[in-house]
Amino acid sequence: MITRPIHVLAFAAVLFSAAGFSIAASGHSPAAAANPANWEIGPVIRGENYSHGTPPAPLAVRTGGFGFPIPRDPGSVHYVTFQHGPLIRKTRITLRYRIDAEAGVVIKPITAPELPSILTLYFQRGGDDWSGRVAREAYRWYATFASVMPLTAGEHTVSAPLDGNWTAVERSTARNNPRAFADAKAQAERVGFVLGGGDGYGHGVFATGRARLVVLDFKVE
Repeated sequence: MITRPIHVLAFAAVLFSAAGFSIAASGHSPAAAANPANWEIGPVIRGENYSHGTPPAPLAVRTGGFGFPIPRDPGSVHYVTFQHGPLIRKTRITLRYRIDAEAGVVIKPITAPELPSILTLYFQRGGDDWSGRVAREAYRWYATFASVMPLTAGEHTVSAPLDGNWTAVERSTARNNPRAFADAKAQAERVGFVLGGGDGYGHGVFATGRARLVVLDFKVE
């Protein structure tokens, strides 16, 4: 991931208002999920935020939901998550979102702009140190079988059952490593979605012009 310092675009202040926020959530902490300030645009690893050109948290949208600008290169947005807690007895994660963009704007992977951009549902086991060690390879899980590709203007819905074949950061899948997948669900900490394409599902995207992503509904059921 890229290591440029984070900055907040003035564009964000034009797009968003703190009034009238409304979002559905049914996770471990619905009150926390309903407050956009509790979401994180990151990831933040050892004090460094790897998303650049966005606010550190989404901002409420006057017409409902929350959102953030998709920055232009060299900015990027990677992980959008909140602290949820264990996924025991949960069966599905569903995201309904809208992308607002000027005509002709394209959303591209930061690491491979010639390839399609991707949005993927995601959860993370607690205690992840973000290392590449085998002991931590099954702490980050992606609903790669239900990804949206590419990211385009308009309203979209993506939904992934929690008994599907989720994939981990390295070689593990829910099918070939069911124990690790079950442990990750039982000890889940963060839930949300990631943006990327090219060499990684969460390696970030940028927009070629003015654009934003608005979360209209996020449910863990």
